[in-house]
Amino acid sequence: MATTKGLNDLLLSFMQDIYYAERQILKALPKMAKAAANPQLKEAFTHHREETQGQVERLQKAFEVLGKRARGVTCEAINGLIEEGEEVIEEFPEGSVRDAGLAACAQAVEHYEIARYGALIAWARTVGQKEIVSLLEETLAEEKKADTLLNQLASKEINQQAFKDAA
Repeated sequence: MATTKGLNDLLLSFMQDIYYAERQILKALPKMAKAAANPQLKEAFTHHREETQGQVERLQKAFEVLGKRARGVTCEAINGLIEEGEEVIEEFPEGSVRDAGLAACAQAVEHYEIARYGALIAWARTVGQKEIVSLLEETLAEEKKADTLLNQLASKEINQQAFKDAA
């Protein structure tokens, strides 16, 4: 007979999901930085990789708070989003159009992470896991900042350059 699962179980399950996702993102960001032509976009990817390492470490601490070993479970959503970025790299030659695609793909990843961390924070708060809330709020702030930076780069420079170059 199946046991009833509660919010603590859901919190753990989604932490495993985002832990897997962050580790995949760590692998993808250097490829994206290498593929980017725009120096600011390249720097944004490089900087966010450093932040992502810290995010993985905070997740490991959150698992410790729960008395669980940090482990990921396959996240098909992040696999698909990363695959889209790889397709942009393969299908578009180096330059501003590829950069526009890479920025958009990176923003899709950020939006996924923002949604996941928002839910995790709400659940951790509900079950009284204040330390986990604090750890994940720091990560959520970084994800929002990365999304804002990508949006600014795309809207103020990369997209216009891609339009000009394609004309």
